[in-house]
Amino acid sequence: MRGLGLGLRLLPLLLLALAAAVEVDARFVVEKNSLMVTSPTALRGRRDSAIGNFGIPQYGGSMAGAVVYPKGNSDACDAFDGGSKEQLFRTKPGALPSFLLIDRGHCLFAKKVWNAQNAGASAVLVVDDKDEPLITMDLPREDDEAAKYIQNITIPSALIDKKFGEQLKKAVKDGEMVNVNLDWREAVPHPDDRVEYELWTNSNDECGPKCDMLMHFLKEFKGAAQLLEKGGYSQFTPHYITWYCPQAFVVSKQCNSQCINHGRYCAPDPEQDFSTGYEGKDVVVENLRQLCVFNVAKEIKKPWIWWDYVTDFHIRCPMKDKKYNKKCAETVIKSLGLDVKKVDKCMGDPNADSNHFLLKMEQDAQIGKGSRGDVTILPTLVVNNRQYRGKLERKAVLKALCAGFEETTEPNVCLSNDMETNECLSDNGGCWQDKAANVTACRDTFRGRVCECPTFNGVQFKGDGYSNCEPAGPGKCLINHGGCWHETRNGKTFSACQQSGNGECKCPAGFRGDGVKKCHDIDECKEKKACQCPDCSCRDTWGGYECTCSGDLLYIKEHDTCISKTAVQAKAAWAAVWGILVALAVLAAGSYVVYKYRLRSYMDSEIRAIMAQYMPLDNQGEVTNHSQEDHP
Repeated sequence: MRGLGLGLRLLPLLLLALAAAVEVDARFVVEKNSLMVTSPTALRGRRDSAIGNFGIPQYGGSMAGAVVYPKGNSDACDAFDGGSKEQLFRTKPGALPSFLLIDRGHCLFAKKVWNAQNAGASAVLVVDDKDEPLITMDLPREDDEAAKYIQNITIPSALIDKKFGEQLKKAVKDGEMVNVNLDWREAVPHPDDRVEYELWTNSNDECGPKCDMLMHFLKEFKGAAQLLEKGGYSQFTPHYITWYCPQAFVVSKQCNSQCINHGRYCAPDPEQDFSTGYEGKDVVVENLRQLCVFNVAKEIKKPWIWWDYVTDFHIRCPMKDKKYNKKCAETVIKSLGLDVKKVDKCMGDPNADSNHFLLKMEQDAQIGKGSRGDVTILPTLVVNNRQYRGKLERKAVLKALCAGFEETTEPNVCLSNDMETNECLSDNGGCWQDKAANVTACRDTFRGRVCECPTFNGVQFKGDGYSNCEPAGPGKCLINHGGCWHETRNGKTFSACQQSGNGECKCPAGFRGDGVKKCHDIDECKEKKACQCPDCSCRDTWGGYECTCSGDLLYIKEHDTCISKTAVQAKAAWAAVWGILVALAVLAAGSYVVYKYRLRSYMDSEIRAIMAQYMPLDNQGEVTNHSQEDHP
């Protein structure tokens, strides 16, 4: 019992030492959103406000409201019951949402916002009580009472500086209408078509409401995370916080139970009791295993398997069932098709007196860089190197990720009705449209909409996207005749659209006009442009003319003349006769040439045969003499 008492006395000191080791020279960055005052005129302008680390900020969106300052309970540390169950600050029909302005001090930030939410406020602006740079209204470290309501806060909140807050309070007290607009559209950087985000988490599932919230989020968000990762829309990286044991405590029982690698990587005891249950080093080992699972899955180009592992491990290997161990973990790893040996090799020896490459990288990554501050609390979500502020809840986090995409590159999941409002459905978003061709320049995005001339059925439109878009390039005449004049009568259509040339609208042959708004039919007969031969009779038609000849005459359009049909027929007959004669002559000439060739070949062969009997030829061997030889 004496050892237990000593251990419990040392525990607060050790935890304080661990915290101090992390927070020395800590670098904190306050995530801000824009606050625009629209009235009164004297205060009109844009101000900064610090996003609260609870509730649900409207990442990617904005929210307009009327500022209200309570006559009593100005610090909102007590409930606004008003002696009745009616919500004092509930938005009235047709009015702007109520933004409750309250003073800092006397109670937790989260409690103030909780009381304001219960009173019907749509958002909360907390006025700082000190002249200082803006800070982040954070969650309480450990507070059982606060844990009961923190997870139910759904309205956004922000801290404003003292001077600006006093100006707002004075304007409200003077009876002026104070309207502001909270804008989160630029709260998350959105440089390109891929979002990079990281979650600082922990495998410990016995740390109370905060751990329960984290595990619930992992299960709830897994589907969306894997969908984004598989589609190439995101790059996710898990991280785990570890501390090192101060040198003075390295050989102590407490450090030995909470740390691996000789005090280099530590985690607090899950139950904060060294005498029972699991130890801090068990948590560090499982955290390392989860990091290695991610690395091994990444090697086979399936990093999303990490989400399956952490959620399955929580379900199948909880601390309360005494299954938080290597045997259960390896069962989960095998069920997901990963190589257990590779995971073990990655983890190495936890008793080695040396650095572990992964855990060392994790400690280095805890130090803030660029626009991201140091990571000191769990859980922490970072999106495009900007720390997420607010409740860790599926829809809220997904909105933050969607706000990180460059406009027009968002995946479909970001454009669903429960994520954003399609502004193109209202008056076409104020963009150009061609109702006849069902073509619009309005393109819905997560932050709103853009007016951008589209590509439709392979045809590119060009213009400002707001008042004008014209088809251009090949195929432009297929889309509403390229914006040129066109008309159809009796099933016959004429168009001023030209597929070639400089792209200008030009009235077709038989018409005259600007080619855009109007093309008038030309009366070729009246203007004597055609059918002017003596025997011709001209009749104007829409887009052309008809020319006939008297008697048995036939009209030849190319020469604008009439000739006799019999003459044409006789001419055709003589042409046929001459054609036959020419063909016969060619055939006779060919036959004669063939005859001469064959005759000459025959004569050559006969002559050679005769000559061969009297003398050998150059290409003939010596002729054998068959006369009988004399014998002695």
